[in-house]
Amino acid sequence: MAKLVAVTACPTGIAHTFMAAEALRRAATQAGHELRAETQGSVGAESALTRAEIEAADAVILAADVRVDESRFAGKTVIHASTQDAIRGAPALIARATGAAAQGTGQAAAQPTLRKAPPAPTPASAAPAAGSGPKNIVGITSCPTGIAHTFMAAEGLEGGAKKLGYNVKVETQGSVGAGNQLTAQDIAAADVVIIAADTNVNLDRFQGKRVYQTGTKPAIKDGAAVVTTALEQATVYGAAGAAAATGGDYVAQAAAAKNAKNAGVPSAYKHLMTGVSHMLPFVVAGGLLIALAFAFGGINPPEGSFGAALLRIGGGTGAFGLFVPVLAGYIAYSIADRPGLAPGMIGGLLALGGGSGFLGGLIAGFLAGYVTRWLNQGIRLPRTLEGLKPTLLLPLLGTAITGLIMVYVVGRPVAAALTAASNWLQGLGQTSAGALGAVIGAMMAFDMGGPINKAAYTFSTGLLTNQVYGPIAAAMVAGMTPPLALFFATLIFKNRFTTDEREAGKAAGVLGISFITEGAIPFAARDPLRVIPSLMIGSAAAGAISMASGCLLRAPHGGIFVLFIPNAVTNLPMYIVALLVGTAVSTLLLGVLKKPIVPIAEGSANVRSDAVAAD
Repeated sequence: MAKLVAVTACPTGIAHTFMAAEALRRAATQAGHELRAETQGSVGAESALTRAEIEAADAVILAADVRVDESRFAGKTVIHASTQDAIRGAPALIARATGAAAQGTGQAAAQPTLRKAPPAPTPASAAPAAGSGPKNIVGITSCPTGIAHTFMAAEGLEGGAKKLGYNVKVETQGSVGAGNQLTAQDIAAADVVIIAADTNVNLDRFQGKRVYQTGTKPAIKDGAAVVTTALEQATVYGAAGAAAATGGDYVAQAAAAKNAKNAGVPSAYKHLMTGVSHMLPFVVAGGLLIALAFAFGGINPPEGSFGAALLRIGGGTGAFGLFVPVLAGYIAYSIADRPGLAPGMIGGLLALGGGSGFLGGLIAGFLAGYVTRWLNQGIRLPRTLEGLKPTLLLPLLGTAITGLIMVYVVGRPVAAALTAASNWLQGLGQTSAGALGAVIGAMMAFDMGGPINKAAYTFSTGLLTNQVYGPIAAAMVAGMTPPLALFFATLIFKNRFTTDEREAGKAAGVLGISFITEGAIPFAARDPLRVIPSLMIGSAAAGAISMASGCLLRAPHGGIFVLFIPNAVTNLPMYIVALLVGTAVSTLLLGVLKKPIVPIAEGSANVRSDAVAAD
């Protein structure tokens, strides 16, 4: 039996996060393994993994669509996947993890050839023997601001170690991120690890190594004395880690280090989803506050009224005025870490003020991120001047370059394109609007929370900044249809579903009325060729009716509960018709396309008639 740990996370931190964790737990249990899952949701981390659980784990599964901190898993076999992979193929993912752990590599597919490191020292033999040759010293320095003391302490340790004739490498954890990073090879070869820091430093990657901790001031004052004291007084960190290290599990350490490096530059989709995940709270809060403002004061609340106050909080001077800068800022943050945040947010603000809106914000985020990362990597300063990068050079140059490109290159063409698109959307006739609604609806049901779904929702949400409310109405009604159709199908066509699926249908109904499309994923994963087309056709019908009928939605989330807010939905009767028709179409198609379950011997799982025929 293997011991596994997992972390799941998605941009919204709701459905995909918890569904992926549950799928992994079930698959691990069925395969006879033990798995603990940490969910990084919209309310923070739940069931957080402890250090002891991580140390005892044979492998780590990171099923995430956003950036996840992997530093605590250094030295472990790490399998990377998306939440979709975990939900739809949890058994295969468990098999990959256990197989990779058995082979000692975190790359289950590629399986690169790696050499095995010598065993790390045990507590009994931790102290290096005198006269055994030059010592290898590694260290980390860090201070609260991540500027002067961080680099001065690193210089002190390096100078002191070289003065004593030792090899040395020091990682600086500054305000521009980690510099001169320690590799798995550096750590494995080190005789002692010196932590000269005034802040908390994660030590998980130093399990089984001799570690000495002090502040930055002693290292700045007399680096040689700190090194000498460290060699004499350092203690082995983590008894469990030392025991594991004696097995020489260097292969897993090297593979995990490679995975961590690759994870530092995620795909464009992950950068976008990081921005969207931080943007959504502003969109949802702003949209619902605007809807409440209409409920209390009508479409144009009188100045000074309660409705006008809510409109001010949720509208362009409040939440809605922030979501484009936040989107751009966190896209840049995902690419360039902290130095990208300010240029990204300022670029997003320029996009909003210049009329390029949501599309301009997307461009600003990627532009600021890559420009700032290029500057951070390209600018080389003497150690004594390194502190100028995060405080002066990167904010100044990153913001200036991004801002100038947005003003002189991007702003006007994108603003013109967005204005033309908005005018075209607002002037669509019934037929054209219905066709666009059908496309949006089909996209919402195609992968139910995946990239295609998110693209349709993000496009529709972005148009809110230009007062275009039709596409988001189509997106929401189409997103509610799939789980609601499965709920009714499990009630009407019971012989098409297993007992477990009929129980799951009840939960899908609750998710459906809340506009959480992911409630349909377990059904689609089991029978994609019949379920997905059925859901896409129904969602396309719902989106088409919504757009063709001129339905508008001013709150971009909330599901059926938004319908009770006065003035939140324009043409509410036809919006309800769109929801009912879309749900009915998908329900009937599910009943027609799915094959009846054939009961077999008691105690065995039910199978479908087509599966029996295939046998």
